[in-house]
Amino acid sequence: MKMKKNFDYFDTLLPQSVGSKTGAIAPDIIPSAAFGYANAQEAEGIFSGEIQKPLYARMGNPTNAQLESVMSRIDGGISAIATASGMGAISMVLTALLKSGDEVLCIGGFFGGTYALMHETMPRFGVQATFCDVDDFGSIEKKLQTGVAIVMVESIGNPNLKLPDLQKISDLCHQYQTILIVDNTATPLVIQPLQIGADIVIYSTTKNICGHSAALGGVAILREVKNGGKLYQEKYLHLEKLIQKAGKNAFLVICKKRAMRDYGMSANAFGSFLTLLGIETLSLRMQRVKQNVEIVAKLLEAGLASGIVRHPSLSFHEHNQRYRESYPMGCGSLMSLELGDKKRAFKLLNASKLLTQTANIGDNRSLALHMKSTIYRDFDEKSLGILGITDGLIRLSIGLENPEDIAQDIIEAFQKI
Repeated sequence: MKMKKNFDYFDTLLPQSVGSKTGAIAPDIIPSAAFGYANAQEAEGIFSGEIQKPLYARMGNPTNAQLESVMSRIDGGISAIATASGMGAISMVLTALLKSGDEVLCIGGFFGGTYALMHETMPRFGVQATFCDVDDFGSIEKKLQTGVAIVMVESIGNPNLKLPDLQKISDLCHQYQTILIVDNTATPLVIQPLQIGADIVIYSTTKNICGHSAALGGVAILREVKNGGKLYQEKYLHLEKLIQKAGKNAFLVICKKRAMRDYGMSANAFGSFLTLLGIETLSLRMQRVKQNVEIVAKLLEAGLASGIVRHPSLSFHEHNQRYRESYPMGCGSLMSLELGDKKRAFKLLNASKLLTQTANIGDNRSLALHMKSTIYRDFDEKSLGILGITDGLIRLSIGLENPEDIAQDIIEAFQKI
């Protein structure tokens, strides 16, 4: 899995993509919910899609459009849609593309919200989900042969920290003409799913994209649809009219007509503005995070008891070789600690002076959370086992602080338990 773009490329692209060189340098905030049309003919053209002007804020506004343009450039998509949250982006794509009776193959570990959506909510609407391990390629191919409608995978398991072989998964989805969705929230820039062959990339922009925890948001970045490609298969026949009408922009039109219009998971202008400000420094932050995570992991491996620290950069991790060979720009800010039980985990978290206890990840500051008592507290034992959630699991999101300070704080907190 070779990355064609590196941090140097994004160091130039991102600051040059946000704002303007004349007039107001910062992005414009246009919070209007409604937009006036010059005349009846223009109104008709806007609603038909022949005129590219704002229709109504539920379908997008100019500030959101600028965010969509920048995010599309980051991943090389033909278009993007900004949403109110990362879950909004996932829900938009799934409800737009799927019909009752369809099945989704979910590969690897999943963020609690995504797992609950697929395990509890989507089945209420007749959509079933099957879950399998990232390396269970026998089951993956067997399920693809049955005609599943969508394959969904996270770029790194959150919080189980397993690394999928995205190229192999993508190749199988191409072979069986199945839509592949990659949640790239934890690894913006460092993984470029559309280059690997994914069809749709999902982000919770609340996380790394912003970095400052000030704006809730999400985005879906969409691949160009080629004539005779995946969407032209019989299992997507229910989308035929929109595909024929939209052509290469079919994913965009399907998502807007089938979900944004009807469910209204729209982004707001001020949130998009704050997200754009975060994007300017994204590349520099992701470089720092890669450096910090690897240093902190090594320091903790040396300073804590054996078997506590988990990160793919460590030699005993089951995907260490995959990390070294296929993840040259790292795999984001996540790592974890296994303390054995809730009591010890709570003691470490409460003894830390540096870690912020929160449900977010990808922040400028280092974050931590005990998984089982918070995000996954309502999950049954079978689901916890599938997702790798144990009594003593702490998820860490490493920030921009001095890595030695981060490690020393955790080691000192560990000594108090």
